[in-house]
Amino acid sequence: MTLSARYPSLRDRRVLITGGATGIGATLVEAFAAQGARVGFIDIAREAGEALAAKLPGSAFMAADLTDIAALRSAIEQLREMLGGPFSVLLNNAANDKRHALETVTPEFWDAAMAVNIRHQFFAAQALAPDMKALGGGSIINFGSFSWMLMQGGMAAYTTSKAGVQGLTRSLAKDLGPFNIRVNTLVPGWVMTEKQLALWVNEETKKEIDQNQCLKKPLMPEHIAAMALFLAADDSAMCTAQDYIVDGGWA
Repeated sequence: MTLSARYPSLRDRRVLITGGATGIGATLVEAFAAQGARVGFIDIAREAGEALAAKLPGSAFMAADLTDIAALRSAIEQLREMLGGPFSVLLNNAANDKRHALETVTPEFWDAAMAVNIRHQFFAAQALAPDMKALGGGSIINFGSFSWMLMQGGMAAYTTSKAGVQGLTRSLAKDLGPFNIRVNTLVPGWVMTEKQLALWVNEETKKEIDQNQCLKKPLMPEHIAAMALFLAADDSAMCTAQDYIVDGGWA
């Protein structure tokens, strides 16, 4: 991976990434490992996660269902032991943007969407806040989505949960600011991951992207990782309670 900037403050820093086995998450894991960070990541995709960790010395992987808070807490504790200490950076990346028609949504589906898209973000932050307090500071990066800003239909549970991330970020920023812990939302646009290309990107959507993005080139996971590195590093020392949108300039 080619990186446009080096962040000395990230070297040897322990970083936790949720949903790190595939897609944007895998790119985040690779980007932080390339900076010399000690990266722990959690994902339900065991095979992909183990394969990625095997390629990256200094990283560690735990397979867990993040909607199971007890399993999440256990995975975090095991990663602390594997990496030899507390975490100073958290990237709440895991999500599921499954499309769904209004008429088909059940209470169980709704609750499952909240669990995977926002509930784990709070409990991961809760679990790592003591680490960051003991270290004298840290950075929490919650991943949002621009889908709700566009009033995108066909995924009300997803857009509701992702809209809520902004509220979570601002509340946590207020609570954790006195401990020098920064909390921000990273808002990706239409990122060309393998999943998106396989399921949703066709000639019609390509035209929509071209019409709406100010920058006429694909938005890639590497562009999201570049912003995440900045928000995790000491270079963003006075940035908190903000939304950082990386969408190629969606009009």
